[in-house]
Amino acid sequence: MSQGVIFAIKEFSVHDGPGIRVSVFFKGCPLRCMWCHNPEGFLPAPQTMRSHQGCTLCGNCERPCTHPECIDLDYCIKICAKGLISVAGEEVESFDLAKRLRHYSPVFKNLGGVTITGGEPLMQPRFLLELLHELKDINTLLQTSGYGDSDAFSQAVDMVDHVFFDIKLTDPEKHRKYTGVDNYLILNNLEALKSSGKSFVVRLPIIPGVNDTAEHFTKVAELLKDAGEKVSVEILPYNRLAGGKYASVGMDFHPEYDEDAPLTFFPEIFDKMGIDNRIL
Repeated sequence: MSQGVIFAIKEFSVHDGPGIRVSVFFKGCPLRCMWCHNPEGFLPAPQTMRSHQGCTLCGNCERPCTHPECIDLDYCIKICAKGLISVAGEEVESFDLAKRLRHYSPVFKNLGGVTITGGEPLMQPRFLLELLHELKDINTLLQTSGYGDSDAFSQAVDMVDHVFFDIKLTDPEKHRKYTGVDNYLILNNLEALKSSGKSFVVRLPIIPGVNDTAEHFTKVAELLKDAGEKVSVEILPYNRLAGGKYASVGMDFHPEYDEDAPLTFFPEIFDKMGIDNRIL
């Protein structure tokens, strides 16, 4: 069994696929989307998170630490009297994680299941595929940016019941500017997904001044029009609390867009092409 790193298990989720689901967040992501609200999912290894709300500036967390479990971390996780230091990330074997997830089997009977998200699950391909194998009798959903090895992506698509596929931008240069990578792999994997014959959902995070344009909606619709009834679209309005956790992982949040600008949506473009869509 391979070992992977996750940073959260979210119970009783109703927005990550059909039914009531348990969402598993894989750690590590090759993208750096300016609007990401889970910065603790960027790095592949466990890391400390230090909340500043309620901090008394006692300085205890700056003291040297000799606890074995803290050696690879930035701070001692036991020293804060207010419990403001925690670890984001847990190493776990695929078999053990599947066993933990099976405890929720009574929930899955109500048309729910397990959603695997991140971070980016494709950054841990062997762990992902082994976990899916262990969960083969449970309804599973893969939520992905599509940025990853094509063989691993195709295998994962074959093994899951549902796919949520994010599309941030269609223009490669804009994609690189706002996410840190181009979209070549993503578009290739989207074509493979369309050819797989599996129904899927495309999720569109809409960011003010970045992709809330008729041009973006039109280009996405053109990419999806040949998928027919196999695809539906979920339009995700910008999360204006996106920057809330950056300070806790020692990062700054300085998006190159106006967070307060009004958002515009163009669902009628999908309607005209016969693509099922909704705004969440």
